[in-house]
Amino acid sequence: MKSIDRRNWLRSAAGLTGAFALNPLYADGLAMAPVSEAERAAKPAAGPMPVKLNANENPFGLSPRAMRAVQESLREGNRYPFGEVAAFREVLAAHEGVTPEHIHLGAGSGHLLCQSGIAFGIQGGSVVSANPTFPILMNYAEAIGTKWKKIDLNDRLEHDYESMAAAVSDDTRLVFVCNPNNPTGTLVDPSYVKSFCETISKKTTVYADEAYVDFLSPHQQMSMTELVKKDMNVIVSRTFSKVYGLAGLRLGYLVGRPDLIKKVTKVGGSMEIGRTAVVAAAEALKDQEFVQQSREKNKSARAVLTSFLDNRKIFYGKSETNFVFFPSPEQGKKVLENLQQKGYLIRIYEHKSTEWCRVSVGTEAEMRGFVAAYASLYS
Repeated sequence: MKSIDRRNWLRSAAGLTGAFALNPLYADGLAMAPVSEAERAAKPAAGPMPVKLNANENPFGLSPRAMRAVQESLREGNRYPFGEVAAFREVLAAHEGVTPEHIHLGAGSGHLLCQSGIAFGIQGGSVVSANPTFPILMNYAEAIGTKWKKIDLNDRLEHDYESMAAAVSDDTRLVFVCNPNNPTGTLVDPSYVKSFCETISKKTTVYADEAYVDFLSPHQQMSMTELVKKDMNVIVSRTFSKVYGLAGLRLGYLVGRPDLIKKVTKVGGSMEIGRTAVVAAAEALKDQEFVQQSREKNKSARAVLTSFLDNRKIFYGKSETNFVFFPSPEQGKKVLENLQQKGYLIRIYEHKSTEWCRVSVGTEAEMRGFVAAYASLYS
C-alpha cells in the first residue's frame, strides 16, 4: 500500500488531494454539485421557502430524547468534545459488535465518503459503481485522476451486479455499492449483495453505503458489517442524517477492518464533529421507538405518491426508502422551475439519456400537496 507522507501528499495528483482537505469551498462544490444539466440550468424561484422534497431529510424531526440531550450539552459548549467522541466510538463499536479500532466518525456519511474517495483515489486506477448512485466518493476519486467506471442500472432501476463484477480489473481500487440505492430507492436482496461483496472483496475493497438501511423493515436489514467482522476487505458507512433526523447536526460513521480505517483517517480525522451531534446521536440510537414511528410515517406518506403514480400508470423504482424515482414528464429544467413556482423543490437526475425526477418523501400533508401540484401541471 502506498505510504502517504507530506511530500507524497502534496505531489499526488498535482496537489489536488491537499486542496480538497484544505479548501472547504472546493470540497463543498464537489459534494453539493448539481447532478444533471437541468439542475445547473434551472433558475431559483423568488418568494416563500418551498417545501423541501429534494434532500431525503426526515420531515418528522428528531427524537425528543436527542433534543433534550442537545439542550443539556450546550452547558459544556465551551469545551472540546474529545471525551464524548471517544466514548461514542465505544458505544458504536458495541452496537456493531466490533472494536473501537473498527470505527471512524465523521460529520455525516457524506464527509466520510469524501475522505474515502481521496484515500482510495490517490492510488490512481479505477473505481466501479452503479449509475446513477450517490456520487460523492467517485467524484472525489475521479477529480484526482482515478477512472470512474459507471455501470448502468438494470430495467428495474437496480444495481446490475453481474456487470459491475465484470468491470472489476487489476487496477480497480474500490467498488462502491449502495443498497437501498440513492436516487432510485430500490433494494436488491441483501443476501445476494452479501455474496457479491464476499467475492469482490477478494479482489479489491468494497464500500457499502447503507445510509437508508434503517428505512427497511427490521427483518430486511442485513448489514455488510457481518463481513467486516470476518476481516473481509469491506467498509460500511452509516449515517444519523436520515431516519434518525439529525441531518443538521452532521454525524456518520464507518465500520471497517482497522487497516482500512487507518487508511481513511490519514486523509482526515474527526475534529469536525461537535458535542451536540455526538450526544444527540447517542440518545437517538437508544430511541428505537422514534425510529419505528418515523419508518411507519414515511411508509404512509410515500404511499400517497406511489398510489398517484400507480393510478397514472407511471413507472417508478420500487422504493424502500424516503424518496421515489420516476421519469420526468418534460424537460427537467422546466419541471424544476414549474414545481418551484408551485412551492416544491425536487431533484432531476439523468439515466440512460433520459431525465428522471427524484422526490423525497415529506409528511402526508406535504405529499398530498405535491401530488395536487404535480397533477395541475401534468394532468
